[in-house]
Amino acid sequence: MAAAAAAAVGGPQAAQSEVPEQGPALDKAATAAHLKAALSRPDNRAGAEELQALLERVLNAERPLAGAAGGEEAAGGGGGPGAAEEDALEWCKCLLAGGGGYDEFCAAVRAYDPAALCGLVWTANFVAYRCRTCGISPCMSLCAECFHQGDHTGHDFNMFRSQAGGACDCGDSNVMRESGFCRRHQIKSSSNIPCVPKDLLMMSEFVLPRFIFCLIQYLREGYNEPAADVPSEKDLNKVLQLLEPQISFLEDLTKMGGAMRSVLTQVLTNQQNYKDLTSGLGENACAKKSHEKYLIALKSSGLTYPEDKLVYGMQEPSAGTSTLLVQGLTGASGALGQVESSDEEDQDGSQGLGKRKRVKLSSGTKDQSIMDVLKHKSFLEELLFWTIKYEFPQKMVTFLLNMLPDQEYKVAFTKTFVQHYAFIMKTLKKSHESDTMSNRIVHISVQLFSNEELARQVTEECQLLDIMVTVLLYMMESCLIKSELQDEENSLHVVVNCGEALLKNNTYWPLVSDFINILSHQSVAKRFLEDHGLLVTWMNFVSFFQGMNLNKRELNEHVEFESQTYYAAFAAELEACAQPMWGLLSHCKVRETQEYTRNVVRYCLEALQDWFDAINFVDEPAPNQVSFHLPLHRYYAMFLSKAVKCQELDLDSLLPDQEMLMKLMIHPLQIQASLAEIHSNMWVRNGLQIKGQAMTYVQSHFCNSMIDPDIYLLQVCASRLDPDYFISSVFERFKVVDLLTMASQHHNTILDVEHERSMLEGALTFLVILLSLRLHLGMSDDEILRAEMVAQLCMNDRTHSSLLDLIPENPNPKSGIIPGSYSFESVLSAVADFKAPVFEPGGSMQQGMYTPKAEVWDQEFDPVMVILRTVYRRDVQSAMDRYTAFLKQSGKFPGNPWPPYKKRTPLHPSYKGLMRLLHCKTLHIVLFTLLYKILMDHQNLSEHVLCMVLYLIELGLENSAEDDSEEEVSMGGPERCHDSWFPGSNLVSNMRHFINYVRVRVPETAPELKRDSLAGTSSDDLGSLQNSRRPKVLQRENSGTAQVFSLVAERRKKFQEIINRSSSEANQVIRPPYTPKKWSAPGSAPQLTTAILEIKESILSLLIKLHHKLSGKQNSYYPPWLDDIEILIQPEIPKYNHGDGITAVERILLKAAMQSRMNKRIIEEICRKVTPPVPPKKITAAEKKTLDKEERRQKARERQQKLLAEFASRQKSFMETAMDVDSPENEIPMEIATAEPQVSEAVYDCVICGQSGPSSEDRPAGLVVLLQASSVLGQCRDNAEPKKLPITEEEQIFPWDTCAAVHDVRLSLLQRYFKDSSCLLAVSIGWEGGVYVQTCGHTLHIDCHKSYMESLRNDQVLQGFSVDKGEFTCPLCRQFANSVLPCYPGSNVESNLWQRPSNKSTQDLIKEVEELQGRPGAFPSETNLSKEMESVMKDIKNTTQKKYRDYSKTPGSPDNDFLFMYSVARTNLELELIHRGGSLCSGGASTAGKRSCLNQLFHVLALHMRLYTIDSEYNPWKKLTQLVEDMNSQLGNEEQQPEVPILYHDVTSLLLIQILMMPQPLRKEHFSCIVKVLFTLLYTQALAALSVKGSEEDRSAWKHAGALRKNTCDAEKSCEVLLSFVISELSKGKLYCEEGTQECAMVSPIAWSPESMEKYIQAFCLPFLRISSLLQHHLFGEDLPSCQEEEEFSVLASCLGLLPTFYQTDHPFLSASCLDWPVTALDIITQWCSEIRSFTERHAEQGKALLIQESRWKLPHLLQLPENYNTIFQYYHRKTCSVCTKVPKDPAVCLVCGTFVCLKGLCCKQQSYCECVLHSQNCGAGTGIFLLINASVIIIIRGHRFCLWGSVYLDAHGEEDRDLRRGKPLYICEERYRVLEQQWISHTFDHINKRWGPHYNGL
Repeated sequence: MAAAAAAAVGGPQAAQSEVPEQGPALDKAATAAHLKAALSRPDNRAGAEELQALLERVLNAERPLAGAAGGEEAAGGGGGPGAAEEDALEWCKCLLAGGGGYDEFCAAVRAYDPAALCGLVWTANFVAYRCRTCGISPCMSLCAECFHQGDHTGHDFNMFRSQAGGACDCGDSNVMRESGFCRRHQIKSSSNIPCVPKDLLMMSEFVLPRFIFCLIQYLREGYNEPAADVPSEKDLNKVLQLLEPQISFLEDLTKMGGAMRSVLTQVLTNQQNYKDLTSGLGENACAKKSHEKYLIALKSSGLTYPEDKLVYGMQEPSAGTSTLLVQGLTGASGALGQVESSDEEDQDGSQGLGKRKRVKLSSGTKDQSIMDVLKHKSFLEELLFWTIKYEFPQKMVTFLLNMLPDQEYKVAFTKTFVQHYAFIMKTLKKSHESDTMSNRIVHISVQLFSNEELARQVTEECQLLDIMVTVLLYMMESCLIKSELQDEENSLHVVVNCGEALLKNNTYWPLVSDFINILSHQSVAKRFLEDHGLLVTWMNFVSFFQGMNLNKRELNEHVEFESQTYYAAFAAELEACAQPMWGLLSHCKVRETQEYTRNVVRYCLEALQDWFDAINFVDEPAPNQVSFHLPLHRYYAMFLSKAVKCQELDLDSLLPDQEMLMKLMIHPLQIQASLAEIHSNMWVRNGLQIKGQAMTYVQSHFCNSMIDPDIYLLQVCASRLDPDYFISSVFERFKVVDLLTMASQHHNTILDVEHERSMLEGALTFLVILLSLRLHLGMSDDEILRAEMVAQLCMNDRTHSSLLDLIPENPNPKSGIIPGSYSFESVLSAVADFKAPVFEPGGSMQQGMYTPKAEVWDQEFDPVMVILRTVYRRDVQSAMDRYTAFLKQSGKFPGNPWPPYKKRTPLHPSYKGLMRLLHCKTLHIVLFTLLYKILMDHQNLSEHVLCMVLYLIELGLENSAEDDSEEEVSMGGPERCHDSWFPGSNLVSNMRHFINYVRVRVPETAPELKRDSLAGTSSDDLGSLQNSRRPKVLQRENSGTAQVFSLVAERRKKFQEIINRSSSEANQVIRPPYTPKKWSAPGSAPQLTTAILEIKESILSLLIKLHHKLSGKQNSYYPPWLDDIEILIQPEIPKYNHGDGITAVERILLKAAMQSRMNKRIIEEICRKVTPPVPPKKITAAEKKTLDKEERRQKARERQQKLLAEFASRQKSFMETAMDVDSPENEIPMEIATAEPQVSEAVYDCVICGQSGPSSEDRPAGLVVLLQASSVLGQCRDNAEPKKLPITEEEQIFPWDTCAAVHDVRLSLLQRYFKDSSCLLAVSIGWEGGVYVQTCGHTLHIDCHKSYMESLRNDQVLQGFSVDKGEFTCPLCRQFANSVLPCYPGSNVESNLWQRPSNKSTQDLIKEVEELQGRPGAFPSETNLSKEMESVMKDIKNTTQKKYRDYSKTPGSPDNDFLFMYSVARTNLELELIHRGGSLCSGGASTAGKRSCLNQLFHVLALHMRLYTIDSEYNPWKKLTQLVEDMNSQLGNEEQQPEVPILYHDVTSLLLIQILMMPQPLRKEHFSCIVKVLFTLLYTQALAALSVKGSEEDRSAWKHAGALRKNTCDAEKSCEVLLSFVISELSKGKLYCEEGTQECAMVSPIAWSPESMEKYIQAFCLPFLRISSLLQHHLFGEDLPSCQEEEEFSVLASCLGLLPTFYQTDHPFLSASCLDWPVTALDIITQWCSEIRSFTERHAEQGKALLIQESRWKLPHLLQLPENYNTIFQYYHRKTCSVCTKVPKDPAVCLVCGTFVCLKGLCCKQQSYCECVLHSQNCGAGTGIFLLINASVIIIIRGHRFCLWGSVYLDAHGEEDRDLRRGKPLYICEERYRVLEQQWISHTFDHINKRWGPHYNGL
């Protein structure tokens, strides 16, 4: 078939037969059908030619690109540039379908899809899954659909956002295990898929080659080389936009499934088609031109097109050799020059050098051909070429990847990709969008190289490894500079320049990541390790990084510009060197792979040797410079470690000679010394970046590729080199040789005094680490993991994810220590306890933490590991503090403990030599000297030094040499002259060796010289020997060691010796006698003189004296074995495990005694000779001065610390009492006023000026308040179950049943039928957007407040609040506030007025109330107080939006203000009720304690309300208390709307109106009177509502029952009588008539019993009683009684005085007994009912609805969230925005009402407000609580500010996953959600959350 197609396509002669012009689409179909028929005949020649001609005409590349090149006007007659293309696409679709419908054709082809692979391709930001349990390749990924369809329960999976794009691997058993396949892809393919009918795809095979060729021609036409480096992305993008439909068409074809993909594969890879169409031969001018453009593009890319005969001759090379190799023979001539010239960077002086280096590397034609030759032989190859040229357009990438499920294509494409690899690198280097391009490259390559089989095939057939290594090498060569390490002038070494864009922008990462990816396949890695040439090249590559980013210490000026290149350097070493190294190491695990290791080690050593030669290194590193990058050393170290640990290789067979070992140790040692220098602030002039480097070097992601190999390499060197040489090198590198003298003064030639101590600490600490660390010396992987974990947990409690992050995993994902693997979890559960997440009162949210178990502190805490792994020095302190706390708490040790000594795992036999360091004289001399100096109180020595000295002694005792017994005998042997300090090298015996005299060199001023000269004479042989040898280093040191301490001379001599001696002798090092040359340090050292000190101590005696000194008692040490001889046999004595220096000394002495009888005897002797401690030397005045100064400083520091600590604790306790906003229950109320009963005036403390006094008219005091609009009340529903957040399309939340909605409906209903002004008195508003006032309880003078605000305004510090909006924080408790509520002069509580019981009758009181209300309230004279009252009222109004204030039909009517003001009171009372849990059962003082400001608020409101008078005839008080004669006069005039009937009034609103209309302060008797009167109305309303709720039968029964008792004495207090009367009154109207239809809804199916009626009535009246009681409590200060739920009604009634006091109840309580009618009950009821009657005549339905008031609101709740976060995420993250129908970038959902909003979405912006801000105003009156879907975090919007609140979803380890970075499954944390809801209801977001910022309406 393919051949037929090719024939049809080929030949220019086809162009002759013209097809007549076609008409509309119908004809297209007909033509297509005709052609299909013609082609189906056996002899299809004619049909083929006809089709050919048609395609020539339709797919003509000339036409559409006129539009692209010349702009729109060049469109010709095509009707716009797009028309021709669209037409062409239509033709193609018709032809493919062969005349049928295109959609039916697609469906037909899909039927033949053998869907074995998913292969779904996605682009960046797509949400995919990765399951480590199912993955074979670490890059495996699944689309969400396949993941959820498969079974991954209990697996280690996570969700992730794709960075570069990817494709779904479901169904591909090369990449993942079959058990993880989803249901769709588990079916094995091709068994049941029918064969594709021949004619279905026949047309495709003819049409597609032309179509693809046409596309390629467009690409050729559209490409213009960027002129003179001007980026031409614009032009390229334009071409791509025009081609969008074509490429999309191809993409759609790939989605038709396997059948169509195999046709496409045939077309793309068929070489004949390609040759015929694109060769550019023949008459067609267009084709010629196109071919020329193609050649130009090739050329300008620095590529040659091998036109040579030779190459054409061998067009089809055999499978074994690659085309590249063959082409390499030609065309390589000028290529090298071309590479050079294409990089402009090389213009500086280093060019010559670079060239030299480069030529060496690229000798051999092979490399050249890799870089410079490309030959395209199929459409696929040229398509990829243009894809690269156009910098990987997303659409093209997707098309190429969509084809991958076709196996044949996959192989062809992979080979093509490899063939273009070098070209990709060049394009990438030049690209301006290298980030995007990198992502697209990796998007492709990861699909190809993750498959081991494919990677192996390409490696074998296309030299993949050669290509990759060569390309990497070339890439780095473009940015080499001369290395300045060591010998600046003559260095031949070149390193990469970390400042270059290539490194800074990580441009190399796609290539490196591909390399790492293919090395993870064993078959490929083996080829690499076997190929010596490749290894050499690779080591060459690695050496480019050796010594890069060199730091030179600034000694004078601070560096001007801190370069940040170190990020690039560390990233480059990790990615380009270390990760490939770990990849290779993972394949060297078993004995069979020994050969590989030998290869690597061999070439590594060769590269190192070359490096030492290139930098001219002899034996001394250059001073004051350090590079942290030694990848060659690290390769060598890690392969050595692997060889010994896994491959059973003999270490010595892999080690070089001694001289090379000496060189190898120098640079890693230099890094360790530099670390100490950096921490000692010696590099401070280099800026912060040098600290950054020191931290990065040990940081968890880098340490196992940096510091660990370095230390290991040093351990190897130490175990094989002469120990004295090694130790002296260490002290010399750390520059503290001069300090190691016994003289009390010395002169250090190379180190400032202030750095000496910390450098000495550094040197000793380094030795301790070197000798105790076992990471590569014998620990198993699990032991390592455990040690790492313990170290991290000891520093701080850690979350699970931070532990995973902090524990250095082997960076190669196949290493088996995968984070989250079983060993990780099992070790974690063994060493740590989980602390569940808690919420602290301060508002900070805790995550779930792991904390070390007690036994870990007890036995496993290892300070050495902690020191090694700390990035910040403070972490070491933190670990010690935690250890101290543990010991105190468990009672093991009360004081300040020292770091404990931890037993080590045994050493691997290969490294036994390391312990010789502990048994060398040099070390013993150092230890002796330091002990002596500490005992004598010489300057500069800290406790840390002593601690390390003792640690080293103890290490020596633990690892004592085996030949103990001989040591003791051989003591008497002849002493060699330089052994005068110590006889042998075994620490055990040297400890007891007494040293009598030491000769020291001291400055002439030293106190030692003032001694009498006798000492000189008795110099016994020790002293005299001494001179002969002064170790230089110990320079003035003296004793035998002095010698060694000539550390410098001694070390140099050894170095010479070792170099000169033949290697055979190298193993038995004998030191020849040696006379020192005088060696003086450069610089003007003061004159030194020799003095001889009398010492007469041994290490043991020094230790015992130290014990005395530390304990501060004489003879404090008593050998414990004298009492209990057993103690010497016991291996472990727990009492010595933890403790301070004293314990450490005792432990060491005990160990020394256990190891040797002589030591035991000597210790006993020393203790017998009770020596008084040596008197300290005389101290000169000058010294005393400095010591005093030091001491004074120390004391001052301690004092300061103490003060600070005290201050902090005071502050903390204040915060706890003042700020505990969360838990008001257990609160200590803050006194607002100290009002004792007899004092009538309240006194206020001003928190600004501190004065106390009453609030007065001219200097008022005020409460600090926060006013905020609130819609919390509006969210109450009548259902206690909270609504669920919708997670499917079906679920919706409708706000019809919320409190706000119901009240709105009621008000608009009233306004429809009744007079507006009257409606506005019949209800309350403020359910939505009501103003809530809260205070922290602190007061201030209003004038003080003004000046405070002024100072805040001038203070430019960025606050979290806006001073211009009046916001501030309370000066005392820092609580957020925005206004001040003036306090009314007078007492807080009108105590004296209500204490006198009132005897007036109800009638009198009613009259008094009426009179008081009638008096017009004049606004008091203009005083400061009244001004403040006015301004605070303004604040209150401005707090909420206009729409929440204006409900009147006539805008700006005074009724509006009136309604708003009493509603503010209502809102605050209702909210307080909600804060108390919705009822008053708990009683007690107000939960808000003295923090309530209702009293003051009432004064302000009342003052303003009295300015409005209600006309006396409309005053509802009249209707409540008097019978009005002439009812009809009102109803008479029909035109004007009637007033609202009194039975439709909201009683609680009436209560507030009545009270606020009275002059303040109110008398209690009047209050009670008002409540009594209103209760009668409320009761009647309850009866009316009940009557409507009952059925017809109920009503007649009730009417009858009540009529019987009508004339009894207590008829007025009988429920039945009143109910029956109400029913008879109301039935006169039409209220009950409309039974039937929708009435059924209201009728409750239950039968009404007297009990249930009573219950209904009580429930109806309770809300009013609660609000009244609260009001009474606030106005008159009465406590609320607590009670049971069922007796709440009666308790509140009696508390309000509704129940007569004598009321004693035996029979059940009846609410009717509270009634106290002001006039005859039945008359007034008649009057009230008649109002309703006249209304219901016309509107029975509405009349009924208005009677039933829903008053039983439940508490407000946030939406109920699902258990698992994934359910929310999967539904919402793909949900489209209702405005623009796109998926928003940051979707969010409101947790109050469930609305879906776009965060920061511009599509939904209205008048510059983004949607979240807008919604927060509409839904919460300025408060919004949103869950950000893509981040799992909750964001709070409050007014103009916002804050991130945290997440209520935590993973299995109790951690948040902000931004879903880890992608682990998340579960709801109910506690947190409750806290969030609590803060919402209590309006405390502002107080508890601290981090607020302005959102500028942009959320």
